[in-house]
Amino acid sequence: MGAVKTKRMPRAVREQQMLDAAVRIFGQRGYMAASMDEIAELAGVSKPLVYLYLNSKEDLFTACIRREAAALTAAVGAGVRPGLPADRQLWDGLQAFFAHTAEHPDGWSVLHLQARTHGEPFAAEAAAMRAEIVAFVTRLVAVAAREAHRDPDLPEHEVAGLAEALVGAAESLAAWANATPGATARQAATTLMNFAWAGLGNLMRGRPWTPPA
Repeated sequence: MGAVKTKRMPRAVREQQMLDAAVRIFGQRGYMAASMDEIAELAGVSKPLVYLYLNSKEDLFTACIRREAAALTAAVGAGVRPGLPADRQLWDGLQAFFAHTAEHPDGWSVLHLQARTHGEPFAAEAAAMRAEIVAFVTRLVAVAAREAHRDPDLPEHEVAGLAEALVGAAESLAAWANATPGATARQAATTLMNFAWAGLGNLMRGRPWTPPA
């Protein structure tokens, strides 16, 4: 089936149209199974035009990862209001995270599944996005520790570990929520706050869980 012909439009608009189509195909079919023919047809352009704009399947996939990563981190950042208590900032950030991943399931599939399972350079692109989110959570945990303890603060390695664990839980919960009918962003954020922040609150109050002797 030939590509649907459409009127001329600015290159930037046409390129976004191609990326929209590519994210949908990559997200639903996977990187290996996706074909440039499918992407071109869905975008309503010829396959040579896709290659002209985005060079190769690898470059197209990389462009999709970068665009979806930027959109996710921007959504989380926009959802957080600086100056609020750390738990409120985390709550707002989680709601923004889960709302975005629910509204863009194909983009989340590209970031969380496809990019991470097809080697370099794709995994590095996804890792850079993840590192930015981990850094944000690390700052919130450090702020909460200072507010609770003042002196001494939680050790730096423990703060980093808690942030990594929390982000990992959020990633898994987003995948679960997208596959579970009726699950909402607010419910997912509440679940994670109850699971992680409630326990973190005990830690901040000097009541950590300790392993048996």
